[in-house]
Amino acid sequence: QGQVVESGGGLVQPGGSLRLSCAASGSMFSIYTMGWYRQAPGKQRDLVARFIGGGSTDYAPSVKGRFTISRDNAKNTVYLQMNSLKPEDTAVYYCNRGVGSFGPWGQGTQVTVSS
Repeated sequence: QGQVVESGGGLVQPGGSLRLSCAASGSMFSIYTMGWYRQAPGKQRDLVARFIGGGSTDYAPSVKGRFTISRDNAKNTVYLQMNSLKPEDTAVYYCNRGVGSFGPWGQGTQVTVSS
């Protein structure tokens, strides 16, 4: 089926930056249509950024201009560059398909923005 492994999270001060990585494997996951999601405590899992095919991207309004999704085709890896981080960005970040039904979820990577 497929598997995703997220990494790169950590503790960062407000205004700081982090880059998350998502290594995808298996036929279910195409990095051309992958996305990043996040889930804060007590809240639902929401879309952060995704590839929607044809090289186009889609961002949640709250992260537009601060976060950038990118990919390395050779490594089958998707990245999320997060700049100007805010406390409200604190969440567990996951990657999965950005289009169509979801595949298996990974363990996620915790991002905590705090002074």
